[in-house]
Amino acid sequence: MWRKIKGILALVCMFSVVNAQEDSKGLKNPFKNKRLDVSVSKSGPYFGVQRGEYLILELGLEQQWKKIKLKTAKTQSLSTGFNYNFKYNVLGYDAGYWTKPSRVGLTYGATLVFRTNFDETRVGMAPVVGYKLYGFHLQTGYYFLTPASNFDETNRFFISLRFILINDRDTDFWKKRRGKK
Repeated sequence: MWRKIKGILALVCMFSVVNAQEDSKGLKNPFKNKRLDVSVSKSGPYFGVQRGEYLILELGLEQQWKKIKLKTAKTQSLSTGFNYNFKYNVLGYDAGYWTKPSRVGLTYGATLVFRTNFDETRVGMAPVVGYKLYGFHLQTGYYFLTPASNFDETNRFFISLRFILINDRDTDFWKKRRGKK
């Protein structure tokens, strides 16, 4: 019984040593195949609606980078856009970042914001948490804004639903297969 356990432990140790080898000695790791790693870059416009105390329409651009590996897929994104509250004449500009560390799970990020009612301006940031499925991205967060004397017609706590239309996609899988970089 102990011989079997010692043999299994020896195999695990050998596997971890082989897996930890670097290219500095000219040794290749036989368990790491770069052909299985694929990077995808996608971009396009997004349309959305934000709801909090006020209903706000959103429009912007988003760029996503996805690193696909055999076990995991990590996605990162940058976005920029504007929003407008027609009822209260409030214009806003947003610049955001989010990351999704696994295939299934939540997205985590932050947004920098600029809001104006054309008399006063407010700037701030919002940490956001969301869920992304296909082209839809549902996010919720809270805006931390600079104080203003007469301008309060903007959301603080919010939930937003965006849909991105992917119109540009670039995959490096085929470049690797043909030997190009």
